[in-house]
Amino acid sequence: MISTKQELADYIAADNSWYVQTDKKWRLIDWFICTPYCVIKKYLKYLRKFEYHHNNSKGSRYHAYMSYYFERKKNRLGNRLGIEIGPNCFGKGLSIWHGGSIVVNPGVRAGENCVLRGANCIGNNGQADENPVLGDNVELGYGAVIIGNVTIADNTIIGANAVVNRTIEEGGVYVGVPARRILRNNEN
Repeated sequence: MISTKQELADYIAADNSWYVQTDKKWRLIDWFICTPYCVIKKYLKYLRKFEYHHNNSKGSRYHAYMSYYFERKKNRLGNRLGIEIGPNCFGKGLSIWHGGSIVVNPGVRAGENCVLRGANCIGNNGQADENPVLGDNVELGYGAVIIGNVTIADNTIIGANAVVNRTIEEGGVYVGVPARRILRNNEN
């Protein structure tokens, strides 16, 4: 949870850190033509600012107002991108490669350096309120779905269009419906 300005700066710097345009000219061009990476980076910045103010809003009118302000900015941009993520779901280092139909239940808890490739759904199964818990360095391929009261181990890759409905206790590469392991972490 982000509670200080330093933590906010660390989270913003870590999110989508793979997309760092060093050339000032190209940063301006990317901003001007609204490349998807720039827009997703802006969404993540609004998400983190919303989390910061949301976490500090108890007893503070300023933080409460700013929480609503950044939640609105996040939601408006998220509606355009097709991304819906609640506060305090992901640790720092979240990377989103593509917008479009990314839905994360607000009760989900994920560790650091998670990667969403696009068209992902992470949430409860509709029958109970328990949500998935993801470890650090979890990567979801395009169209991957994680449903129910499951835990995903650290250093796990979920392949494209895989459906995870059972706990994954050991990292590796998982594919299929339902997801099954095809590679362990120490295999090539």
